[in-house]
Amino acid sequence: MKIKKKFLAALVIIVFLVSSFITLTGIYFLCGFNRYKISDTVRFFSALRLIQTYYVKKVDDDKLIDGAITGMVNSLGDPHSIYLNQSLYKRLMEQTEGSFGGIGVVMQYDKDKKIVNVIAVMKNTPGENAGIKPGDEIIAIDDTPAKDFSFEQIASHIRGPVGTSVTLTIKNAQGTKQIKITRATIKTATVSHQMLKNNIGYIRIGMFAENTGNEFTTAYDDLQKQNMKGLIIDLRSNPGGLLTSCVQIAKQLVPKGIIVSTVDRNGKKEVFQSDLAQTKYPIVVLINKNSASAAEILSGALQDTKAATLVGTKSYGKGSVQQIIPLGSGRALKITIAKYYTPSGRSIDGIGIEPDVPVQLNLNGTIDNQLETAINVLKEKMK
Repeated sequence: MKIKKKFLAALVIIVFLVSSFITLTGIYFLCGFNRYKISDTVRFFSALRLIQTYYVKKVDDDKLIDGAITGMVNSLGDPHSIYLNQSLYKRLMEQTEGSFGGIGVVMQYDKDKKIVNVIAVMKNTPGENAGIKPGDEIIAIDDTPAKDFSFEQIASHIRGPVGTSVTLTIKNAQGTKQIKITRATIKTATVSHQMLKNNIGYIRIGMFAENTGNEFTTAYDDLQKQNMKGLIIDLRSNPGGLLTSCVQIAKQLVPKGIIVSTVDRNGKKEVFQSDLAQTKYPIVVLINKNSASAAEILSGALQDTKAATLVGTKSYGKGSVQQIIPLGSGRALKITIAKYYTPSGRSIDGIGIEPDVPVQLNLNGTIDNQLETAINVLKEKMK
């Protein structure tokens, strides 16, 4: 009798272990882990456990996991795919919503020399109050050299919670100095506009945020009411942003047909199209080496469809699409999921868009020579 009970107990344990193994294996495969060797998964968790157990100092588990995910993303070798910790994710969301804690400066980044220059300072902002001027070079943020960061990371480190401070090391003709600046809420419209002489409308798009499409429509409608005859769109130093906002604007400017198409790793293609019968006005677009991503999508669509003439210098060359995937606990992955192609099928990733009329900006001049060139080109198109 005792033997039978022992046998039954052993049988129950065996059945439990086998069913547990089958269940866990099922979960493992359903979650997609079947793509990886079990040994690799074991190796990862073994390393994590060994560090937690034997490292000479007590470790923060959150930092370990953050570091592991950061390492995985960095191994891709893609500067546009990044792991967003709680701080970076919050700042990115604030940026796309059009309100954030910052200092109120517009920067330009030379990706070859890794130099960051201030090209504009917003009025009544901490940056203006601290004495930052256009032309100043930012060589360090909180004592970390700017060259150690990507442009996106530089912007994220300068932004931050309202009321906190950031220390910038500034270099200009007077020398080098450190400035400690307290961040404030920066509410900024991403679109500005005005009517120039000869009924030339001018619209400046700073970036493509959540409300940029609506802001553009308001500006465009206002210029039309003022009897606009031609339009200049300034996309210089526009880092890009939301594809949806870019497409919303393109539908008002690009003639009927393809605006942009995206292709993912599996060859799946998504096409965004315009239903506009024809362009209403002659258009000139200003671009430079810091016009990137969505700014290049709009520029490329207008150039390929002959709807606009591009003036300035070659654009940045970011021809990829990123998706933000929340991971929970205020963290997310920003990862490249597709390449985009202009209406003619061009991929400009790592190449950029060449302007139809090349013009280098004269930094020592008293006028904006690129804008003056754009005006002259537009006058010819308006004849």
